[in-house]
Amino acid sequence: MNLAIVHSRACVGVEAPAVTVEVHISNGMPALALVGLPETSVKEAKDRVRSAIVNAGFEFPSRRITVNLAPADLPKEGGRFDLPIALGILAASEQIPLESLCDYEFLGELALSGELRPVKGALPAALAAKQAGRCLVVPDNNGDQVALVGKTLHKSAPSLLAVCAHLHGQTALTLTQSPPAVAVKTGNERDMQDIIGQQQGKRALEIAAAGGHNLLFLGPPGTGKTMLASRLRDLLPDMSIEEALQTAAVASLTPQLIHEGNWRQRPFRTPHHSSSMAALVGGGSVPRPGEISLSHNGILFLDEMPEFERKVLDSLREPLESGEIVISRATSKTTFPARFQLIGALNPSPTGYYEGNQSRTNPQAILRYLSRLSGPLLDRFDMSIEIPGLPRGTLAEGGDRGESSEVIRARVHTAREAMLTRSGKVNALLSTRELDSHCALVRSDAEFLETALHQLGLSIRAYHRIIKVARTIADLAGCEAITRGHLAEALGYRSMDRLLRQLTAQTV
Repeated sequence: MNLAIVHSRACVGVEAPAVTVEVHISNGMPALALVGLPETSVKEAKDRVRSAIVNAGFEFPSRRITVNLAPADLPKEGGRFDLPIALGILAASEQIPLESLCDYEFLGELALSGELRPVKGALPAALAAKQAGRCLVVPDNNGDQVALVGKTLHKSAPSLLAVCAHLHGQTALTLTQSPPAVAVKTGNERDMQDIIGQQQGKRALEIAAAGGHNLLFLGPPGTGKTMLASRLRDLLPDMSIEEALQTAAVASLTPQLIHEGNWRQRPFRTPHHSSSMAALVGGGSVPRPGEISLSHNGILFLDEMPEFERKVLDSLREPLESGEIVISRATSKTTFPARFQLIGALNPSPTGYYEGNQSRTNPQAILRYLSRLSGPLLDRFDMSIEIPGLPRGTLAEGGDRGESSEVIRARVHTAREAMLTRSGKVNALLSTRELDSHCALVRSDAEFLETALHQLGLSIRAYHRIIKVARTIADLAGCEAITRGHLAEALGYRSMDRLLRQLTAQTV
């Protein structure tokens, strides 16, 4: 038979749509025609496939070969179709059994020697192949990613020759994995007790970890803002299987290594303040995920926030609300998940200080500096907390180091379990309707909060966020209802609003 059909998968964002590789061999002048909207990297497969087939010990047919990548309206890019094209040519020329291809899907870039090189997006393809009930065959270097989906279902191979031997029934393929990594407890490297003092900052970090709240640290240089932010991941519970697969699917589109030793750890991304909008939200002619998508189900830490371009920071506003980012191009739209916890840190002025003898900047200059953060972006921070310098004598006396990360983590886990039992989500993700049912306030407390909101000049969004923080504080205390004390503490975490109001009053 001169027609062969091989199953494969394309890579479109975190999706892996099915691609059927159809190979037809007919009489005529020897040529290899590739159709089906292939990009340049796919068109170059002609030469790679020819050399790989010959160097693997097979015969390349000296006839007219037509390869169709269906569906024709789906753009194809990368070297991921090299292996299915080569197998289609060998099956159509009757060098391997055609019937053995039906239950498999293939991905892999071929070297000229016939060796298989890894491709990106193997994890989404493995998930889609499992759902379709087929075995996915990938290069050995993609074995760790595929193993997260199905160790017994999917296979990996080192070369084209090994795949053909498996299809002939001569040698069975297995799934190659890296040696198990030695688990390192992050608590031994970073602990909350490493930070001297700053008990209010540690308390704010505990609340943020329990409720998934966005947190802004404000204070002069060297007071521990970055150290506090780096401890947040150690307080969070490991991701569920579903969350881990979502995060790993995004990470599989990058050169980042994913294996059984690290795939349940929450991502912690810290882009430099010189990052462009495309680096942060994703982009490119073929859309790639940015830092916010690589932070999915984890933490995005932006240090020195006023040093970022304002339009770059404002691009975070929509994904913070929707939990996804849509990158539109003339021919298509690609959606990446972007449900992350935003932690920011900044100095209160260009000199780093805003009061006392160390301040060398007038209020107008400080206000201009802080106005690089737009009001709508600041609205999306549930909490903002000042991290002051340590009082004199604290270092000499050793200071109060407070509780360890393990103790705080246990309280965070207990509070999270209460949230998930009550509403199935962390408090930061509660909708307005869910606030009415799970965070109801007595009339006197609601009036107290509304009065405080008008005094600070806050929006309705800030009103809802304060209630969510108060709900988390109540969960940490084991209380069923929100009380006036919980609301008062939540209002205490609005340092940025008070500072801006103070500076505005000084400049009038």
